[in-house]
Amino acid sequence: MNKVIKMLVVTLAFLLVLAGCSGNSNKQSSDNKDKETTSIKHAMGTTEIKGKPKRVVTLYQGATDVAVSLGVKPVGAVESWTQKPKFEYIKNDLKDTKIVGQEPAPNLEEISKLKPDLIVASKVRNEKVYDQLSKIAPTVSTDTVFKFKDTTKLMGKALGKEKEAEDLLKKYDDKVAAFQKDAKAKYKDAWPLKASVVNFRADHTRIYAGGYAGEILNDLGFKRNKDLQKQVDNGKDIIQLTSKESIPLMNADHIFVVKSDPNAKDAALVKKD
Repeated sequence: MNKVIKMLVVTLAFLLVLAGCSGNSNKQSSDNKDKETTSIKHAMGTTEIKGKPKRVVTLYQGATDVAVSLGVKPVGAVESWTQKPKFEYIKNDLKDTKIVGQEPAPNLEEISKLKPDLIVASKVRNEKVYDQLSKIAPTVSTDTVFKFKDTTKLMGKALGKEKEAEDLLKKYDDKVAAFQKDAKAKYKDAWPLKASVVNFRADHTRIYAGGYAGEILNDLGFKRNKDLQKQVDNGKDIIQLTSKESIPLMNADHIFVVKSDPNAKDAALVKKD
């Protein structure tokens, strides 16, 4: 019996040693990940990021949205275009987020005060101040502010959340596939329908041919009219209507209207239609 007890004690001690080694190994593995350096290629070059950033500043709304979707609440973000300073749909997630200027003009001094370990910018908005931003913290940049898939992939890698980013995009793809199935069943041979997105502003009207709204409609399977598609093929995402001759560009089976200004001079046209 004593031999059996001794054997059990020795075995238990051995297992405890193994468990301790395993725990230390896991801890070391976690510590190593926090110290790993990731090289990120982006629209403005290549940036080295150490560990997993925790203090993130986002310089366009799409980046702010993606950060929150990935479980990261930015310490700083730019002001919203409407419903200032923060959009209603996301303001509860940004209660402690400091506003650091506007998309076209971020406040570098305020950004620096936040001591970020990652800044997410865009070439189209921040190319001129990229070097200054990079001196404050590692900065990665998308080419535009409209392509949310590019933003999601870039931020997933920069934040060490690639799996979460992949899951987000898969959910989107699944919803797109479900919509297309329903649309084909409803419209049959009439599908795909043509669609356009029109924005009535106080001083002009514009069409979102590409951009965020245009790209989503394209993913869903909607088509653009021939003239509008030519504009997109030539690299134009936003088209300002300058004359009556340009009105046919918005021609479609469905016109989605974005009203950023309730007093827009052309808003009455929508009410009449």
